Amino acid sequence: MPNVNSSPMLKTKEAIEKRRSIRKFKPDSIPDEHIYELLNAARLAPSGCNAQPWRFKIVKDKEVKLRLAEAANNQMFIANAPVVLVCCADIKGYLNSSVSYIQDLGKNGSIEERIIKILLERTEKQKTLNMEQISPRIAFNVAIAVEHIILRALDFGLGTCWVRLINEKMIREMFGWDSNIHVVALLPIGYPDELPKKRKRLEIKDILID
Repeated sequence: MPNVNSSPMLKTKEAIEKRRSIRKFKPDSIPDEHIYELLNAARLAPSGCNAQPWRFKIVKDKEVKLRLAEAANNQMFIANAPVVLVCCADIKGYLNSSVSYIQDLGKNGSIEERIIKILLERTEKQKTLNMEQISPRIAFNVAIAVEHIILRALDFGLGTCWVRLINEKMIREMFGWDSNIHVVALLPIGYPDELPKKRKRLEIKDILID
């Protein structure tokens, strides 16, 4: 079984270039210390007002992974991954913590007082929105944390695949979560059993706006 230091650390540029979406995994289990390191990478991600709304469910049980695959429109490769992370946003946690974190940013001088006022007013307005309105606004924070996991996974020779084609209601009911937990994506993780070819990317000139 591989240990934490079994794979050479990649430079950020190398990790970005090497990353592929992996849909075929070896059956080898992933050491708990590797999973801890992945979650720690997510924990260190930036978020709006430092609210840190990401929450993760670690799934290793075969039957539960099968149910997750079904909730992802029967994408059965999900069930074959040794570990699946259910990547979520804690809506109430985000709203409740935002105010105190914004105030902290003001106290330490990181943000101008006028910006603090704007952020606090925006947070109060967000509290009047329903879950369907506010969830997408918070989900981008979780996406940043997931990308940290995806790149850190390469340090341990692990592959991942971002899965967003999901039935969120079905997944929430599976775990008994209420609508306060917004399921952003599933992230199957394991040792790759394939080497996908590099996919075409736009040139830099194509992603610039005049």
